[in-house]
Amino acid sequence: MNSNRTWGIVAALLALFLVIAGMWGFQLNNEKTELISSKEKLEMEMGDMLSLKESLEIEIDSMSTTLEDLSFTNETLVKELKDEKSRVSRRNRQIKGLKSDLETTANNAAGEAASLRGQIQDLINTKFALQENITALQFQNDSLQNVTGILASDLAIAKDENVALTNMNNTIQEEVGKLTLANFKASAFRVEVAKKNATKVTSKGRRAKNIQVSFDLTNVPDKYQGVRPIYLVITDDKATPVKLDNPIKAKVVVNGQTQELIAAQAKDTNIAANQRLSFNHAFSEKLAAGFYRVAVYTDIGLLGASSFRLR
Repeated sequence: MNSNRTWGIVAALLALFLVIAGMWGFQLNNEKTELISSKEKLEMEMGDMLSLKESLEIEIDSMSTTLEDLSFTNETLVKELKDEKSRVSRRNRQIKGLKSDLETTANNAAGEAASLRGQIQDLINTKFALQENITALQFQNDSLQNVTGILASDLAIAKDENVALTNMNNTIQEEVGKLTLANFKASAFRVEVAKKNATKVTSKGRRAKNIQVSFDLTNVPDKYQGVRPIYLVITDDKATPVKLDNPIKAKVVVNGQTQELIAAQAKDTNIAANQRLSFNHAFSEKLAAGFYRVAVYTDIGLLGASSFRLR
């Protein structure tokens, strides 16, 4: 029983081996066929490659010749390129120099153009200024012609007023000469009409705020020295006293005759041989335009007088 089983197994194994051997032989046959086919293909490819090699060798020889020609040409081109670079470098230097010269010329031209534009603008401005000045001068000329006529009229009036003032001063001097004592009278008589601040002199009635009167008494004899009253009298050209807030009434003796006064100021003064005396009187109201007289008296006569004019 065991023997049959063993032979059965051996037979099965042998049958399996035969099948495997058959399959392997069939596979080897197929591989052989494929190898033969591959060999034929390789031989054909080898032939093609030999042909290609020969063709490539021919092309390489041709290319070598071409390469030699190109190398020669390249050397020539390199030399020409080097020469061209040198020429280009020289040209660049020349161009740079020309550019610098052009920039300098352009800057100079721009400066000159700006200067010319400035000069032209100055000339235009001068022209306009001259035209304006001419117009203004023409206007001033017309105005001056009108003013000249007015001034001519004013000059005639001024001449008349100066004549009147001169006559008034002459009259005052005559009176002073008659009414003053020979050795007791004022000298350097000065009258100034000032503005409100009493520092600036004016001749305009609407600005006249006070009057400053000063004079010298020199070489006064002993008999006239001592304390005496001195009176400041301000009148218009008709001998009418100006308006006063506190008028001072007084009586003086002039050439042996008693005379009544309406004084603007009065003060007792210790008369010495030589001194300078002064009055500063503020007006109570604005004075009208015209001529005015200022006189200074003592109790025994007239010391001096002067006149002034307000416009």
